[in-house]
Amino acid sequence: MHNKFLLSLNSHQPNNNLMKDKTIDYLLRTTWLAVNKMYNEEAAKFDTTMATGFTLLSIDPENGTPSTSLGPIMGMEATSLSRILKKMEALGLIERKPNPEDGRGVLVYLTDFGKEKRDDSRSVVLNFNNVIEKKLTNIQIKHFIEVADCIERESKQFEHFILNNIPRNYGS
Repeated sequence: MHNKFLLSLNSHQPNNNLMKDKTIDYLLRTTWLAVNKMYNEEAAKFDTTMATGFTLLSIDPENGTPSTSLGPIMGMEATSLSRILKKMEALGLIERKPNPEDGRGVLVYLTDFGKEKRDDSRSVVLNFNNVIEKKLTNIQIKHFIEVADCIERESKQFEHFILNNIPRNYGS
């Protein structure tokens, strides 16, 4: 285990350098919070939210998308997605129509206004990606993708934390 990714967990001792040694979890969370904040600030310039922009990007602009597919695509629970879709429908960004291939299902389509807002969202995402890509080498990007894939894969397989497997010097 690499000590540079460990967080001191000695809660009984004050630590003036709290988060000096950061866990992978901490780095993921703080990085995502910064990206999330940036995307929400950008989305506000277009009178929308990051969640709405992400939803717009997840809907097939030509053929629509089954509403039941959106949750898994976006990694969201149905209740949260339902609230977003209701708001988007009220704003005139989407419309829902019965799925002709499945009478019980619903397809979500972008309106013309929704397609405009999707283009705005796409522009912000691509611009941010371009900025990051200019700051990193191809090797760094390749390694980042490998690390992200590993974290995603392991988080899906992780079942429990076994206390006996903690190194004796952890948190020292």
